[in-house]
Amino acid sequence: MAPIALEQEDHTRDAAFNKALHGKSAKERGGFRSMLNKDMTAHKAASDDYWKHWDAKAAADETPETRAARRNEYATLTRHYYNLATDLYEQGWGESFHFCRFALSEPFKQAIARHEHYLAHVMGMTEGMRVLDVGCGVGGPAREIAKFTGAKIVGLNNNDYQIERATNYSVKQGLGDQLSFVKGDFMHMSFPDNTFDQVYAIEATVHAPSLEGIYSQIYRVLKPGGVFGVYEWLMTDKYDDSIPHHRDVRLGIEQGDGISNMEKIEVALAAIKAAGFELEINEDLADRPDPRPWYWPLSGDFKMMDSLWEVLTILRLTRYGRSAVHKFVGALETIHLIPNGTQKTADSLALASDSLVAGGREKLFTPMYLMVARKPMA
Repeated sequence: MAPIALEQEDHTRDAAFNKALHGKSAKERGGFRSMLNKDMTAHKAASDDYWKHWDAKAAADETPETRAARRNEYATLTRHYYNLATDLYEQGWGESFHFCRFALSEPFKQAIARHEHYLAHVMGMTEGMRVLDVGCGVGGPAREIAKFTGAKIVGLNNNDYQIERATNYSVKQGLGDQLSFVKGDFMHMSFPDNTFDQVYAIEATVHAPSLEGIYSQIYRVLKPGGVFGVYEWLMTDKYDDSIPHHRDVRLGIEQGDGISNMEKIEVALAAIKAAGFELEINEDLADRPDPRPWYWPLSGDFKMMDSLWEVLTILRLTRYGRSAVHKFVGALETIHLIPNGTQKTADSLALASDSLVAGGREKLFTPMYLMVARKPMA
């Protein structure tokens, strides 16, 4: 692969676009209510800039040049993806934008929190540590881990809207002194060398155009002896790029989740070592023999229900549930309550769900490849 040309940051431009598109909606409760307060023109600009990378670019027609174009605009692609998808994520999933393992009869929110606690636990995170959350979303994991460990956490994000939402949530929960959220591109962080005791990333570094590049930045800002823990999205060893179905699964995940370049496990392992880390733990947690797989909430399969309370979780991703959501969102677009293009984004998320489930069932993909690594002492 050719060297990655990093995008130049323009915080003034991004802040102006955030204000134009989202206005004061960052202060709304989230989800559907926030969708009602968007600027139609700015939303179209974000949508056009995102979909130019995917429209009429099927897996069968994909070229190295197509993938290179996405990598070269990795920051803009990711930023606009979350401009379009954040409210839908909060409406349908919650404040922690990640998957998790499930114990028997374990409620969804409890399982999500346990997954976050587990990462902090295996990293050895303790009270008073200064910790960086790389790609923090709206701050759900940072708030949970801060309460669980007592660590002081800095969230890094290149999307202004998510930073505003993360900050508002944290202040409301009385965590304003323990958490802070900053704007930045994780491929060239502005933090000085040797700043943080620990760094973690939960399903976020997959948005990087180069895993070695992002891991090297994390290595730089970690103190000597500091620990990096990550749940990485990766294609497994079973993935074969020469098989059309495998490419369809991979591209469906990338398109529906704003990913410019997803790699295989072997690439991630080589990248973290090339960055200088000493790898202490690596395991695909999706291979654990859990009662239900990580992808069950996306499956649309009533056989995976643990209780009647989960009917709506499954129903929304059945053929009937998707049809209802498609028509409802389309109707809201027609009467101009939400911007045109919201339906296209929602449909893309639904199709991504199919690819995620297929990738999980066929063991082609994992959203929870755990790596814990240490920066050697100087």
